[in-house]
Amino acid sequence: MRRQAVRLIGLVTAAALVAGCAAAQKNGAGAPGEAAGAAGVTDTTVTVGGVLTKTSASGYSTKDAEIGARARFQRANEAGGVHGRRIEFAGAEDDNQDAAKGDAAAKKLVQRDKVFALVPVHAPNFGGATFLEQQGVPWFGWATGPQWCGTETGFGYNGCLAPKPGAGSQTWWGNQMAELIGGSAGKSVYVQTTDSSGSKYGGKTISQSFQAAGFTLAGLNSGLPAAAPPPDWLPYVNKIMTSDGGEAPDLVVSIIAGTKFNTGLYAALKKAGYKGLLSDATSYDAAILKDPATAQALEGVIAAPMFEPFESQAPEIAQLKADVEKAAPGTALTQHLAIGYWAADIFLKVLEQTGRDLTRERFLATANGSFTYENAGFGRIRYPKDHTEPNGCGALVKLEGGAFKVAKNMKCFDNVPLK
Repeated sequence: MRRQAVRLIGLVTAAALVAGCAAAQKNGAGAPGEAAGAAGVTDTTVTVGGVLTKTSASGYSTKDAEIGARARFQRANEAGGVHGRRIEFAGAEDDNQDAAKGDAAAKKLVQRDKVFALVPVHAPNFGGATFLEQQGVPWFGWATGPQWCGTETGFGYNGCLAPKPGAGSQTWWGNQMAELIGGSAGKSVYVQTTDSSGSKYGGKTISQSFQAAGFTLAGLNSGLPAAAPPPDWLPYVNKIMTSDGGEAPDLVVSIIAGTKFNTGLYAALKKAGYKGLLSDATSYDAAILKDPATAQALEGVIAAPMFEPFESQAPEIAQLKADVEKAAPGTALTQHLAIGYWAADIFLKVLEQTGRDLTRERFLATANGSFTYENAGFGRIRYPKDHTEPNGCGALVKLEGGAFKVAKNMKCFDNVPLK
């Protein structure tokens, strides 16, 4: 009888342990030292990983965002981490600018690598948004498409760039350009996008930005295929050159992700005799200076980064440069690197404000509970407000004489309702 009782107690104990283990696995815990119910969190670490478009058919790449994030995490770790926890960076997956691959990458990071959050996410066609929202997994990066907007888990470092009609839409790009050229009165703008959803939606919001700043919209064309640059730019150039009452517009704005696209478009416009201004959101990239043909095509282009330029004298930029040089000596500073850095910086700020008792639920409650953070490096961010509208901040940089120069320092403007 005594042996049977001991055996029964042993079976009950084993069953309890199995049940407890199953419950821990369901809550995302279970690893030795892992905080109960907190996937990717131990007493001494927080694990994160990213999704980037490292390679693509168009040549567009955001791979440098990984360097920026690593540099910011390294400084945090050298300072003792956040509430005693180091940031363990699991690296960044490549989605090849393919939505399905982005979804698979997000699932790998969460289900296999057991990350707490995705930082940075910098992929124009990111396809993992629905999965991350369903799982309650935070993700931080550049909110270039509508998949970021209206979520509770997606945190664009610059807010939501694809607001719905009626929500706030940015005016900073148009206003900064108007200030740069001495006013928008009598000036026209033509906006060119590709047929991708993100590019088309960006064209709509950017068009309104310039109209809100007083420019006349000469045209908005979203007929350019997004897969690869066209073999013949002439049909697109002809539309642009006659868009303003039979004449060329004063300004052409490209909402296209890819240096090959913009190089082709600008070179074709210049060949056709275009003398107006050219502007885009992606040409602030030191890599383009290495190729003479590309640099020539982009000469005079005014890029519109949503962060303070590297050529700025702001202390925050000096800190960024020092962090990057320490983490990856000799690394060229690029727009994508800055986006990874500032996305990581905002993540760390939310982590700090959440406190030592860390779970995804507590983290999201902090981030979505009237969170405000201002930094001269990227302007300002306000959640949950900026889940549905952009932060309204940006700068202008001009490529002149083969070198980038600050045209307008970071400045924030009020948004207007999207029509």
